[in-house]
Amino acid sequence: MNRTDSVDNGSPGGRLGGGRRPPTAVPPGERGAVRVADRVVAKIAAEAAREALGAPHPDSAPPFATVVIHPHSRPRSSGETPVETARVRVSLELPYPSDIGGQCAAVRRHVIERVGTLAGMHVSEVAVQVERLHLAHAHDAAQGRTR
Repeated sequence: MNRTDSVDNGSPGGRLGGGRRPPTAVPPGERGAVRVADRVVAKIAAEAAREALGAPHPDSAPPFATVVIHPHSRPRSSGETPVETARVRVSLELPYPSDIGGQCAAVRRHVIERVGTLAGMHVSEVAVQVERLHLAHAHDAAQGRTR
């Protein structure tokens, strides 16, 4: 076909771009899918852990996350879109003394919420591993402060 050939696309002029028809809606079961990479979900989870913990201790390493993503689970109803499921492991360092259980619970809740919102995944498990505890007064003592 050369440049002068016309293509009938059903538009009034018979040429492409004449009077385009709006695309027809594609049923949910026939649409494409977005695949979010494991490493992207891990970065979302690590950032969510940082957000949940607030300001980090000066000597602590930032939270690190690993993720295992399971293929699409079956939808519960015919109109529901299948959802991937993620299992997340977050490693972090916490100040001591502090409410370690409360901080871990806050990290779990925030990781589930952020991964669900940003990646569109169901999080079946968040394992929080505390790798190191920092003495809160050790940093103050190193700077010559006393209480």
